[in-house]
Amino acid sequence: MEDKESVLGSFFQEFGVASVQIQSPFSKGLRATHQSDRFLETLGEPTRESVSERTVQVPPHLLERGKDSLDALRVFQEPSLVLVHPGSGSVHKRLEPRRMASLIERLWQEGMYPLILEGPADQDAVGQALRFMSRPPLVLRDLDLSQLAGVFPQVALYIGHDSGVTHLAALLGVRTIAIFGPTDQHRWGPYGRHVSIVRGLPCGCESWETIKSCVEKPCLHVPVEKILEASRLTSRGTDNTRPHNSTETALSLATPQ
Repeated sequence: MEDKESVLGSFFQEFGVASVQIQSPFSKGLRATHQSDRFLETLGEPTRESVSERTVQVPPHLLERGKDSLDALRVFQEPSLVLVHPGSGSVHKRLEPRRMASLIERLWQEGMYPLILEGPADQDAVGQALRFMSRPPLVLRDLDLSQLAGVFPQVALYIGHDSGVTHLAALLGVRTIAIFGPTDQHRWGPYGRHVSIVRGLPCGCESWETIKSCVEKPCLHVPVEKILEASRLTSRGTDNTRPHNSTETALSLATPQ
């Protein structure tokens, strides 16, 4: 984090923390590109090139909580369940509602079973998408992170934007489609051979202020067919126990059509 006035560092030292290392994630002194590598570099730890990647196993008691959440919606042992998260940390990272609705309806047509995830800040994103659907799916609401972690291993595929939820899905080894727009997938994209990153045209905005004022958002004009193709590739013979960098997949899918 940034700590320009040393407030955070002083707080930890006051409470007896022996070693405090604080570094802005945007520091020009860091050489690594990906943010997780930049965190490791700040701590003096080996970066991804020399550390084998691992996914995290969800313990049985959380799996049971996740199963209970699905049972409450009467979703029972659905092998083609796709969890779709229309929200993100910023409205400027989301597909337009009509495109998200079209994607969900195409999932139905492809023989999959879409289930919408609505977090505490996602009511607007979910509500807008639902208005454009002729066959609205069930909505999974009011889960804490432990329940959500228990749901993830029980879905065939997750589709979401650049968000913490997407990173959680990838960390747990779920086959993941990450939709990126104005943010750089090489800096912020989740890792893993079970992850595909899709996006529209390259973002030409110079700053976050420019991004917020951009109306057209061509970087988020991702063809629905491209997302579906990514889902087919991601679901075809991947091994969630041995993730690797998804850069090649991301680059091949990111080419605008």
